Parts: sequence; C-alpha cells; structure tokens
Amino acid sequence: MGACLGACSLLSCASCLCGSAPCILCSCCPASRNSTVSRLIFTFFLFLGVLVSIIMLSPGVESQLYKLPWVCEEGSGIPTVLQGHIDCGSLLGYRAVYRMCFATAAFFFFFTLLMLCVSSSRDPRAAIQNGFWFFKFLILVGLTVGAFYIPDGSFTNIWFYFGVVGSFLFILIQLVLLIDFAHSWNQRWLGKAEECDSRAWYAGLFFFTLLFYLLSIAAVALMFMYYTEPSGCHEGKVFISLNLTFCVCVSIAAVLPKVQDAQPNSGLLQASVITLYTMFVTWSALSSVPEQKCNPHLPTQLGNKTVVAGPEGYETQWWDAPSIVGLIIFLLCTLFISLRSSDHRQVNSLMQTEECPPMLDATQQQQQQVAACEGRAFDNEQDGVTYSYSFFHFCLVLASLHVMMTLTNWYKPGETRKMVSTWTAVWVKICASWAGLLLYLWTLVAPLLLRNRDFS
Repeated sequence: MGACLGACSLLSCASCLCGSAPCILCSCCPASRNSTVSRLIFTFFLFLGVLVSIIMLSPGVESQLYKLPWVCEEGSGIPTVLQGHIDCGSLLGYRAVYRMCFATAAFFFFFTLLMLCVSSSRDPRAAIQNGFWFFKFLILVGLTVGAFYIPDGSFTNIWFYFGVVGSFLFILIQLVLLIDFAHSWNQRWLGKAEECDSRAWYAGLFFFTLLFYLLSIAAVALMFMYYTEPSGCHEGKVFISLNLTFCVCVSIAAVLPKVQDAQPNSGLLQASVITLYTMFVTWSALSSVPEQKCNPHLPTQLGNKTVVAGPEGYETQWWDAPSIVGLIIFLLCTLFISLRSSDHRQVNSLMQTEECPPMLDATQQQQQQVAACEGRAFDNEQDGVTYSYSFFHFCLVLASLHVMMTLTNWYKPGETRKMVSTWTAVWVKICASWAGLLLYLWTLVAPLLLRNRDFS
C-alpha cells in the first residue's frame, strides 16, 4: 500500500513536466513565482547533464563506450597505445563528457535564440519558457543521443576551444557574483550592527575577513611548495607572485580614504573574498601546467613503458582537488544565478535581472493565494519579465562549457590521441584572474572617476 501511495505521489509530481506552466497540476510544488520555478527547472536540466557526465567518467561506464562508433581505435583496428597512466577507456570518458556538454550547450543555445526580446508573459514564447517541460526534456534527450553519434574527426579539438572561451567568460561571471555577494554580505552585517548596536556583527566580519586572508596566505605557501622548484618552474613563480602582488594592491585600494568616502560599504571583506578566489584560480591554472616537475596532478610517467588501451586496468585519476573545488563553486554560482537578484543596480543591469521583486498588486496577491491553495506557481511577469530569458540561457550555455572543462581537467585530445595538458588552459585561467582583479578594482575607483553617475 505504501509503495502504491509513493508511486502515485511520484506520478503527481511528474505531471508538473507536462503542463503549460510549472506545476499546474501538482500539490507537491510550492506556491512560488513562475520566474523562479522556471529557472530552477532549467538549472536542474543542467545539473542532470553534469551528473550524466560524471557517470560517463567512471571506469565501468567507460568500458561500455567501446561499443559506440567512435571507439579509440585507428582505422586499421589496432588499439591506440598511450604513454603514462592515461588509457584509451579514459579518453573515451572524456569524449563522452564533451558530447554530453555539447548537447546541453546546444539545448540552452537554442532557447537563447528563441527567447530573444521576450518582454512579458503575454508573449507566446513565454509559455514555452515556463512550461512544456516534458517536451523540453525529450528535446534534451534527443540532442544527447545525437551528440554521441557525431563522428570524431576534429570535433573534440574544435569543441575544446569553444570550451576555453566559454569557461573564461563563466569565470568572469563567477567573479561578478562573488563581488556582489561579498558587497551584500558586508552591507547587511554592517546594517545589523547599526540596528542592534552590537559589536558581534563587527566581530563576525573581522573573523571571516581574517580567515579568508589566512587561507589565501596558506594557498600561496602551498603553491610555492608543490608547484615550483628552486631551479625551475619559473612561470609558476611569476604567476603566484604577480597575483599575490595584485591582491595586496586591491586590498589596499579597498580601504583608501577616498574610496571609503565614495563607497562607505567597501572594505576588506570583499577584498578578502576576491583574494581567496584569485588564489583558487591560480591554483587551478598551475594544475594545468603540462610539465611533470611543476604539476603534481599530472599522471606519473612510467619511463619507457606504455599502457595499451583497453577496458581493463584503469589507473587514471580524474578527480583531483582543483576539479572538485571548481565543481562545487560552479554548482553554487549556478544556483545563485537561478535564485537570487542582486541588491545593486549595476549588477542587475549586467546580469539582466530586476533589482528586487516588485510589490504585488491586489490581483496578483489574489492569484498568489489561489496558487497557494492549488499548490502551483503563479505568474508574476504579466507586466514585464523579471529577468532576461535569453541572457539566462546564455549563462547556462557558458556554464555547460565551463563544467565540461572542469570535469575534463582542461585536458585537450592531442594529435597522438592522448589527453594532454596545454599552456592554453593555463593562460586562460591566469588571464581570467587578472581580468577579475581589474574588474574588482574598477568597482572601487569607478565612483571616483565617473562622479556624474549613480553607483549607490
């Protein structure tokens, strides 16, 4: 009996996928805004693709991928021989991730084009954005199946460069979100301290600021210890030293008297968050250096020995620490995009979202009460959309490309059919860290340079 009730409950929840608006039939979904529910479901589609990609990297699944037409064999049918620990089955796992992320990126890019210039829920395309989830899921499944039958050829190499560009842009988006989060955090805790007349909030801000700076200093020490050598690895030394210097400069700039006068809420908390994130991006860049002595994450070479590609004997290690941390940050930032609008007008202008949820009129409040009784989402975009549908999907396109590079450790299929680290990945990440620091510095000095504009 319990199993039957559970099955009925699941079926009632599944009926949400078939409606013309989110959750029009089921009481299992909360009465929330249409715009929020739609973004969450699209984000769930992306996370589903990420989960499938992770599964594709497991050795058991990789051994089954030999049955697909793009197995790792040359035209003569002789298995490819790869140097080091990276065997052909793992290369197949990487190819599977490339194809899965190609499907999700194509899915969201289609909606990016379809949803251009949608201004309110009265536009017929808004019904497609906020409903027909079952058919959207079928489209995503169809794209995924089709992607797995793309002839190998130059697809993986070309798609690698798409991933590089998309990941660079998404790293910048992550930094914008972190800057906005740190500003909002600092502003709210300072407001609480003034309202409650309590020093506990100031102590909390001091504690987290000190913690982030200590973690950053520890990261610098560990990077010098494990990613450099006294007689070599000069690039790594330069990258670490430069980023450390830049972080010190922006931290000093954040507390300059003129900056404080123009932005009273600016402070070391924001600078410490940016410093810690910059150290993470630097760490991620150093983990992509294609030199064994400067990168402990590279597979250990076995001298002159070779490993024959095959479904047995997996010795690869894809889940290094930078990839795991990067995946966690990716998940948090993607949810942040889906759930939250910023308190700052400039960020909302950049991210194409509303500044804050508008107050509901009497008719909308009545719709909300009816939706609460029926357990469904209500339409809050009749007068205007609360976020740019097209830009939201474009962010998910970039997120698909970024997670593809994260899951594959930024490895590129080489001409010898082995996964190789490249300096391209290193420079992309380092340049992204520099661009992020420059962007944060601009948020500090812009009110001083552009006095006629409102930066409140």
